[in-house]
Amino acid sequence: MTKGLMIAAVHSGAGKTTVSLGIMAALLRKGLAVQPFKVGPDYIDPGLHFAACGRKSHNLDSWMGTEEVVKTVFYKNARKADISVIEGVMGLYDGKKDCGIVGSSAHVALILNLPVILVVDVRGMARSCLALVKGFLEYEPQLNLKGVIFNYASSDYYKTVLKTELEDELGVKVLGCLPKKKDIQMPSRHLGLLPGEENDQLDQMISKMADLIEQEIDVAQLIKMAVKIQITEPEFEEQNTPTEIRIGVARDETLSFYYQDNFDYLEELGAEIHFFSPLHDQKIPEVHGLYIGGGFPEMFLPGLSQNVSMKESIRKAYRNGMPIWAECGGFMYLNDKISDFYEETYFGVGIIPGQVKMSETLAALGYVQARAVRKSIIAEQNDVLRGHEFHYSIMNGVEDSSAFTLTGGKGKDFRQDGYAEGNLAASYVHLHLRSNPGVARHLIQACEKYKLEKSKTLSFKEVGL
Repeated sequence: MTKGLMIAAVHSGAGKTTVSLGIMAALLRKGLAVQPFKVGPDYIDPGLHFAACGRKSHNLDSWMGTEEVVKTVFYKNARKADISVIEGVMGLYDGKKDCGIVGSSAHVALILNLPVILVVDVRGMARSCLALVKGFLEYEPQLNLKGVIFNYASSDYYKTVLKTELEDELGVKVLGCLPKKKDIQMPSRHLGLLPGEENDQLDQMISKMADLIEQEIDVAQLIKMAVKIQITEPEFEEQNTPTEIRIGVARDETLSFYYQDNFDYLEELGAEIHFFSPLHDQKIPEVHGLYIGGGFPEMFLPGLSQNVSMKESIRKAYRNGMPIWAECGGFMYLNDKISDFYEETYFGVGIIPGQVKMSETLAALGYVQARAVRKSIIAEQNDVLRGHEFHYSIMNGVEDSSAFTLTGGKGKDFRQDGYAEGNLAASYVHLHLRSNPGVARHLIQACEKYKLEKSKTLSFKEVGL
């Protein structure tokens, strides 16, 4: 029987990612198999989790997906470990705008019946933090707020006085007080924390955080607070007959924003995933379709632009009718030209006739509903998909071939987004496939069609037609 708990916080920037990484690593040191999860649409934190646990982290998003999707993703992965640690998102009750607590850490904890450990940034507070915790306790009485961690606790006052007062008055266990450590900091840039693939100090930082957790946090009590997971095993959608469809996924330091469950779901439907590097490889693998996800292409434009062989390989696949689906950074990469933050312009792949320009200000952020403007390799016309967008770039020149109109997020409702023509569909919107199952099915069907047409062409050549 496996156990689980959630690490949440009172607000963004309270230190929950660093604390979560330290706890994961400390539990691993105790010989436990630790399965990490992340609430919400974030890509960077799951990559950091892998560095701490050695296991792929999975996103749990109760707005993009139904409660059953959340349970499916959680249970199918949690059952393989001794303990699951779910890192929350933003503040404990922060979710989709205008949807109450839907999409929040609290909502996911309620769906999964998990206890919550609340990280409280106590800088500038004394007894006021008791009132703060009391409010979090009473706002949703059904939530199992089991323990508290004081973060940035700069003096012994928190250990000797405030800890006792909070436990006596509110009946909530304070698991420990973490002082601020200048040598434990997570570097960041315009889209958040620096991804694990680019942080050569990450292992050292996680080790230091695990040391601090072992020194200051009652880890044994933390393990006791984790509850045994009793979720009825959901039925996984699996393909009985293998499709023998191979999908190439562009994945390296330039394009690393993927939901791990997207790969799992495609494999459940019978597809094989084959990774390749747009930066380092010379050509795409032998596949029947391409999935080019998001990331930071703007930080690697010289190398991406100079890899002419890879770009020509993608162009050739496109001309031959191979289905290509791209998201955000991948969408940018496929355009004619991309200008970086310093207005230096580089050539992209060139199968989308647009120009991309990086902006100093945030161009888009938040959950969106995307309505398909036209039929494409991932959607029927008027299909409505749920996703998330987060980017600093602006695109021009593709308005006549938009893939979607978007509502929600940043910007006017019903704004145009993406590009859809023939065997290519691309958009700024990141999609979670199990939450939008039609996208995966359409993509696989397009790959099957391409495979069939390719085999017919080869057969004609063999008989001399």
